[in-house]
Amino acid sequence: MDKVINESENHFFSGKKSTSEIKGKIFIGITQLAVILIIAILFIILGIIIYQGRTKFSWEFISTFPTNGMTEGGIFPALIGTFILVIVMSIAAVPFGTITALYLTEYASENSKFAAAVRFSVRTLAVVPSIIFGLFGLGFFIQFLGAGADTVFNDGQLRWGQPNILWASLTMSLLTLPVIIVSVEESLKTIPRELREASLALGATKWQTIKKVVLPGSVSGIMTGTILAVSRGAGEVAPILFTGAAYYLATLPGSLSDQFMNLGYHVYIMSTQSSDVEKTMPIQFATTLVLLILTLSLNVVAVIIRSRIRRKAK
Repeated sequence: MDKVINESENHFFSGKKSTSEIKGKIFIGITQLAVILIIAILFIILGIIIYQGRTKFSWEFISTFPTNGMTEGGIFPALIGTFILVIVMSIAAVPFGTITALYLTEYASENSKFAAAVRFSVRTLAVVPSIIFGLFGLGFFIQFLGAGADTVFNDGQLRWGQPNILWASLTMSLLTLPVIIVSVEESLKTIPRELREASLALGATKWQTIKKVVLPGSVSGIMTGTILAVSRGAGEVAPILFTGAAYYLATLPGSLSDQFMNLGYHVYIMSTQSSDVEKTMPIQFATTLVLLILTLSLNVVAVIIRSRIRRKAK
């Protein structure tokens, strides 16, 4: 009798185990399929861009100005404008985002209502549509700050109260600020509290602990935030429509109060307002390819800087 019961139990559990193994294999297959699908989509997009833009992509295309109503020539002013925009945006956003993350992690108490309000504001900013940032930049930076500066310092002469590369960069820095704050804050949280306590026990001040212990240990998070900000800032178009991007310029921006051309905006113009959209298709794909290369290059520079800082910290 006992033998019959044991055989029944073994049969029951073996059947249950077999079903669980099958479900596990199906789940693994679904996850692998999802990964393969994502990689395939990425390679398809890159393949189309490279294939369609290969005929136009050249040194002449990168280093010359547009000609013949932008249906011929290159994208040099758009490339330089995008590069300046990303650099100024990073200079404005990265320090401010890092300082904010430091306050939230190192100085604010866990039950601080002010810190909770700041985190809520950051999360809210992260989901605001980018076009809203553009309208904010138009109203605050151009019509309020810029027009006010012209009234006070330039006797009403128009200089800062108009779209330019500075206001566009600051608007983009606001757009990318939540990404930097969240990534830096998460990186700061990974530093063990015991290290902070040991530093304070040895007589170091709060600031010395942050400078010598916390920041070197979280530099990878800061650079990761910078990389994400650069990637998003280089490709966004909506915020700069109102704050600085120009349809066409015959010269490069000479100061931060000048308008500029942008690679993303250039693609938008070519695909929607060109006199001959079909003729400019190679230009659109080649411009997109240059934008990808520029973003990748800036990310590589950030990764190299991060690696060097890590080696020095060791």
